[in-house]
Amino acid sequence: MTTTLASLALAATAVLQPTAVAAPTAGGHIPLEGAVNVRDLGGFRTYDGATVKSGKAIRADALAGLSDADIATLAGRNLTSVVDLRTPGEVQFMGADRLPSGVPLVARPIDDTGLFTQMMQVIQSKDPVRQQEVLGNGGAERIMHGVYASFLAPESRHAFGTTIRELAATEGPLLYHCTSGKDRTGFLTYVVLRAVGVPEPTARQDYLRSNEFRAAADAKLREQVKRAGYMQNPDLLIPLQEVRNEYLDTAVSKLEQQYGSFGKFLTDGLGLDPATLMKLRKNLVG
Repeated sequence: MTTTLASLALAATAVLQPTAVAAPTAGGHIPLEGAVNVRDLGGFRTYDGATVKSGKAIRADALAGLSDADIATLAGRNLTSVVDLRTPGEVQFMGADRLPSGVPLVARPIDDTGLFTQMMQVIQSKDPVRQQEVLGNGGAERIMHGVYASFLAPESRHAFGTTIRELAATEGPLLYHCTSGKDRTGFLTYVVLRAVGVPEPTARQDYLRSNEFRAAADAKLREQVKRAGYMQNPDLLIPLQEVRNEYLDTAVSKLEQQYGSFGKFLTDGLGLDPATLMKLRKNLVG
């Protein structure tokens, strides 16, 4: 049963690409056959008129379903390393990343508070009553708020901070990803962009663009779980599949409450000293 769900998820990613989304001037989409939410962070303008460099940082969803052509595309990017933020359970379900030969893979799991496991168990139950109880009437939204609140947990902050230090120190492009490339990856990208001087509304807009890039694959997955008999009302999954302003606000409000400001979150919450932050900006901004 798990294998069936995994194959459905991979198939949904592979068959529907976000071709209708115009390539933006910043945060450029990298079209692949086996992943839908892969983007270069380059092109964003900072407060002082500088521009985030292309070819330095790439955000993505899971890379387990990459085709040989996709691997060749990534090989052309000359990646220095790939950081996988997925939990071991997610890796077991979706499969390990398929990467160009010689690219180091760093497993740096960030706890999703059991979101992935819970979602799979609810779907696999094929029980519409249980599915409604867990996900309906705001249940799915409450789960997502819990996920974003967990980004301020010590282990999560350590993983985010370590990845940002690597972005500051790595000369070549570093790719980081989770499963959908929208929550852990989305929050990390939001933090990185703000840390190098990209205005908050711009960083937030980039966070929200996951909805555009994931829309077709997510809709396909809902269609498939209904057709396969797993769910009568797969629209219950939509709040789990989307990114929303209020989800991001949960993390931002919590970090401001705990640290007083975004700047203090960078230094005290993520352990990034001023020298590292200056190095990050020098490395990512031209």
